[in-house]
Amino acid sequence: MDSRNTRPPVRARVSASDAAFDLWLQRGLHAMYDEVAKEPVPPELLALIERDRGKS
Repeated sequence: MDSRNTRPPVRARVSASDAAFDLWLQRGLHAMYDEVAKEPVPPELLALIERDRGKS
């Protein structure tokens, strides 16, 4: 029998401690970076992006 077909999907093999760590990490990252991610993109960066788009 091929063992590759009998193993549960990777997500199903996540332990309770791994799931708890993932949740803790996700919440921590959101707490630190959500406010920054909501800030508008600086005009200088938008200008660089637009200039780069024109090159192709």
